Amino acid sequence: MSLAGKKIILCITGSIAAYKSASLTRLLIKAGAEVQVIMTPAATAFITPLTLSTLSKHPVHTEVIDGDSWDNHVELGLWADLMLVAPCTATTLGKMANGIADTMVVATYLSAKCPVHIAPAMDLDMWKHPSTIANIGKLQSYGNHMIPVGHGELASGLHGDGRMAEPEDIVQHVKDHLLQQLPLTGKKVMVTAGPTYEAIDPVRFIGNRSTGKMGIAVAKAFADMGAAVELILGPSSIEVDHAGVTVTRVTSAQQMYEAASAMYPTSDVGVMAAAVADYTPATVATQKIKKADDDLAIALQRTIDIAATLGKEKKNGQLLIGFALETNDEEKNASRKLQKKNFDFIVLNSLNDKGAGFGHDTNKVRIIAKDGQHVEHELKSKTAVAHDIVAEAIRLGL
Repeated sequence: MSLAGKKIILCITGSIAAYKSASLTRLLIKAGAEVQVIMTPAATAFITPLTLSTLSKHPVHTEVIDGDSWDNHVELGLWADLMLVAPCTATTLGKMANGIADTMVVATYLSAKCPVHIAPAMDLDMWKHPSTIANIGKLQSYGNHMIPVGHGELASGLHGDGRMAEPEDIVQHVKDHLLQQLPLTGKKVMVTAGPTYEAIDPVRFIGNRSTGKMGIAVAKAFADMGAAVELILGPSSIEVDHAGVTVTRVTSAQQMYEAASAMYPTSDVGVMAAAVADYTPATVATQKIKKADDDLAIALQRTIDIAATLGKEKKNGQLLIGFALETNDEEKNASRKLQKKNFDFIVLNSLNDKGAGFGHDTNKVRIIAKDGQHVEHELKSKTAVAHDIVAEAIRLGL
């Protein structure tokens, strides 16, 4: 999964392992998180605040009171989705366990309303000392999460436990924790998106104006909620950069059907957001058709109706979601399509609505459900529309 949209406070304390915090900050941001850094004064001896502020694109907080100003640790604690203390020294462990708020790190910790994850870093004997063990037990009893220490060579030259976990392992630990909190963890979703191109000859094709933006937004929204998403994407220039989305590229309606029919039987949800061509040339010329003086007639044949075919194969417990782009009698046509194709709900938009339809970054939709619920949404970003669609799927029992 990605950490897109997640707000993380990274707290750095005075350990030699603080040098790894630059890599940790970079990895968290690369995964999509917004990161604000807090350092203890001792940490600044190992890595500069300038380095962390440059990487995080935020000022680094080091003191509750800095000259004539006061850093609002309460506001920071409320801002975050997750607080990460890495590295956490034995000193800071003890202060956190006992509420000694003499640093910005501990003051923010005591104000935090979010999950707190701690990556200890200390020498072998300190790690095994009864006071450290007691402090760890106390912090865990408060609901904090301990990231296991590594085993290996320590700064003292000793060999054993106490190394801070590697930045990659810490980021994975954070992802695993957040994934467990998401409502669609363990669910599998198939999404079709984009147009199909039906070849006339090696150069020309029949296509439509779909860009795939809406379907891609839906795929990402389901993945943001923890689902494993298979996106079947027709010709589109958009690159999909979400760790929870696996992309299968196709060109024609037949290729899209073959991919969808293979994936849907093992999916919990199918989302038919693609603008699939209704017709394809009956024959495809093997060479480029040359221009002639008379008219050119191309015989067309129906493509397979992917949504209707999957609707007939839908099993109990599966959801099938459709899309309808209409220009007239919108709700009547969408309701007919809902029933005919055995959708659980259909997402209707109209080309008569400004800012809706192909090519836009916005959409205005009506969600019509088989159980009779109709909800009309205002014009909003396609990302926001996608989350409305996911919410409706969850409402129906996904």
